[in-house]
Amino acid sequence: MSQTKFHQTLNAPALESLGPVTAEEACLLEKLDLTRLPRHVAVIMDGNGRWAQKRHLPRIAGHRQGTQSARTTIETCARLKIEALTLYAFSVENWRRPKTEIDFLMQLLREYLKREMPLLQKNEIRMRFLGRIHELPAAVQKDVREAMEKTAENKGMVLCVALNYGGRAEIVDAMNAVLQQQNGSAAPSLITEEHLARHLYTEGLPDPDLLIRTSGEMRVSNFLLWQIAYAEIFVTETLWPDFNRARLLDALVEFQKRERRYGGIREGQPSSDEKPARVAGE
Repeated sequence: MSQTKFHQTLNAPALESLGPVTAEEACLLEKLDLTRLPRHVAVIMDGNGRWAQKRHLPRIAGHRQGTQSARTTIETCARLKIEALTLYAFSVENWRRPKTEIDFLMQLLREYLKREMPLLQKNEIRMRFLGRIHELPAAVQKDVREAMEKTAENKGMVLCVALNYGGRAEIVDAMNAVLQQQNGSAAPSLITEEHLARHLYTEGLPDPDLLIRTSGEMRVSNFLLWQIAYAEIFVTETLWPDFNRARLLDALVEFQKRERRYGGIREGQPSSDEKPARVAGE
């Protein structure tokens, strides 16, 4: 079987599940090996304000348009059978923004959860929220709890929304949980990576294999600091409201070009007793 026919056969289910695709999307799907997709994709959705500014619109217009990109990304990842998707929606630092913008973002989230529930249920998506949810407005907390309850029995992709989230805050919260658990213990055990990981917001999920950042900024912005230790990072100049299905497929194709060594050496290179493994930064 030719390479082209092999890919056509392999990707036929993906083409069917995604519905109508553009010529660009079909070309990108042909390059994908569906057996090597990332298990967990994390996205820093950046550029809403700049998108609006370029069009002489208020910032809230960019946020509203960004929900369409979120919908496309969620549905595409679910239909490609990616195990988990985490979207960075609101950071602990975002409270510094004007109150009017914060209020709009909270209301937009509430609207989104209600409007998109049929899509989530149709695609068997299970929702989780990462962050200090107890600090959010009461109405938002209620909607968050209801979204998790309604989707708790779904068996498809886990959709994590990082809300009032900070990577450093998460590690502090996990450490405090460990200390509370050990409080009063006659012989506290040493804390291991595995022990701490059981107390992170993402407990039970695989660490992200791929971190996507839109708008071209070259930083991780306090996002999943523990979990992205070995994630492949894909940065695109595309602003989040313009991030469509083709741009997501671009990121997945690029991910499959990367060689993931986790601090080790390439297959076929001399073994560690002949040549030291490269370490991060070399």
